[in-house]
Amino acid sequence: MSTKKLVPPPPRSFIREIVRAALREDLGFGDLTTNALISDGMSAKAKIVAKEAMVVAGIVVAQEVFHQIDGSLTVKLHQHDGTWIKANSEILTIAGKAQSLLQAERVALNFMQRLSGISTLTHQFCRAVDRHSIKIADTRKTTPGLRTLEKWAVRLGGGYNHRFSLHDGILIKDNHLMVLAINNISLSQACQLARQRAPHGLRISVEVESLKQVREALQGKADIILLDNMPPSKIQQAVKIIKGKALVEISGGITLNNIQDMATTGADIISIGALTHSAPAMDISMDTTSTSPQRKKKK
Repeated sequence: MSTKKLVPPPPRSFIREIVRAALREDLGFGDLTTNALISDGMSAKAKIVAKEAMVVAGIVVAQEVFHQIDGSLTVKLHQHDGTWIKANSEILTIAGKAQSLLQAERVALNFMQRLSGISTLTHQFCRAVDRHSIKIADTRKTTPGLRTLEKWAVRLGGGYNHRFSLHDGILIKDNHLMVLAINNISLSQACQLARQRAPHGLRISVEVESLKQVREALQGKADIILLDNMPPSKIQQAVKIIKGKALVEISGGITLNNIQDMATTGADIISIGALTHSAPAMDISMDTTSTSPQRKKKK
């Protein structure tokens, strides 16, 4: 089953660039083992298989890995990114030079295992709150250099993206407020300053840790009030104070064990850093099914 409407992958140019960097990291000085054991004339067929049920992600990235290693490889896709698949499902098959298959294997699997882990964990969180009108969103707690791919995987799992970068929106956090307080600028004044200086139409979000700060954020006319590390009972109090005057986001300490309690508080958004910083890699393997010498064409 598909977890959500079709989510297009990042631009092909971006995928090419990140795959190029990954291959340079893994293959920059050659593959000593393959070069020592596998002759240039050997061919092979292989299949990439999901060893457990998952929302698969990163297929197009793996395809790019094989194409960059060897454009003559034949790559056949059997699944689509964002699809829920059962254990032992074939994801893609590859045929061609054995050296090329072996050199691409680890990088292709690394991308798929990581991204499928994120999409699957996101799917689990979304399933847990599907009876409530609340959105599951990611954060900027991503692997350096992989943010675009990881946030794509969140969307494949049914979640929503928070800011992609610091230029993407105004989010006033505790350390901003600490610096401002030293300079006698209050939380409500911080919201007003952000409104004056930010691009027109941009929403102002502020992170708060107490009900007192909730009231100050309302005074500053914040658009989104992020309740950080509050228990459900306190969140409910905050929602009553806010009374729809701002969107309510909650974050901090969210797990699959407590998310249903959080979803009943009346908040609009739950942002979860664990979607990208703590998602377990999925079990995906590449199995070589046959090898044979390449036959030379007769002249």
